[in-house]
Amino acid sequence: MHVEGDYWADGAVCVRGAFRPEHVALAEEAIEANLASLSATAKRASSSDDGAFVEDFRSWQRIPAMERFIRESGAARIAADLMGASVVRLYHDHVLVKEPGTRQRTPWHQDLPYYNVDGRLNVSMWCPVDPVARESTLEFVAGSHLGPWFVPRTFLDGQAKWFPEGSLAELPDIDGDPSARIVGWVLEPGDAVFFHMLTLHAAGGVSGDRRRRVLSVRFLGDDMVHAPRRWTTSPPFPGLDDELPAGASLDHPLFPVLWEA
Repeated sequence: MHVEGDYWADGAVCVRGAFRPEHVALAEEAIEANLASLSATAKRASSSDDGAFVEDFRSWQRIPAMERFIRESGAARIAADLMGASVVRLYHDHVLVKEPGTRQRTPWHQDLPYYNVDGRLNVSMWCPVDPVARESTLEFVAGSHLGPWFVPRTFLDGQAKWFPEGSLAELPDIDGDPSARIVGWVLEPGDAVFFHMLTLHAAGGVSGDRRRRVLSVRFLGDDMVHAPRRWTTSPPFPGLDDELPAGASLDHPLFPVLWEA
């Protein structure tokens, strides 16, 4: 296992050889099981004439391979080391599959503004089970996790369905900014990228007969708290606002402890 990058300086790192073949196989089994049985939160994030970009969320309680990967792969320990956390909780799992011919680019965005949590100690893992070329990989604006928050928008039509228009900064023209330091890595199965939930990131499409299947797992550290929103978050957690007040620790069965010092 080898870490490329500095987590707290850049907001994203690549961990080479993060997972053994048996854990990659578990992740692949979990992805395929999820695709075969999509949840009510699943969505297609590509236009109807552009391949298929399928996403689904929060399947660990119904797909045994998903829970086994989350608990057995060692991902939570890597997350703890990167964050400097003494406790790591699961936030949620997220399957992202771009089928061959999905040309659509995933636009620049941060994840935290879509969520119902807040705090500094967090990390998302992005683990592909297929080789990922540089043009199709997840890439990041180094240092953007230091802020500010940018208004989250829908990927296909740019609607502000979460924070209202004008309440957060507008996303700058990343691609047109020569000073933006963009980092990204060619990945093989077993490699993974880990990134802060405020780091700006984007991804290319997939060409030819390439398939890009990814299991992402989001982890919460010591200082993360519940942040109820007046709108439906992505993913949603129905009923949680009735159980946890604003600012409460995420000590709840939905967010089990995966590692602690």
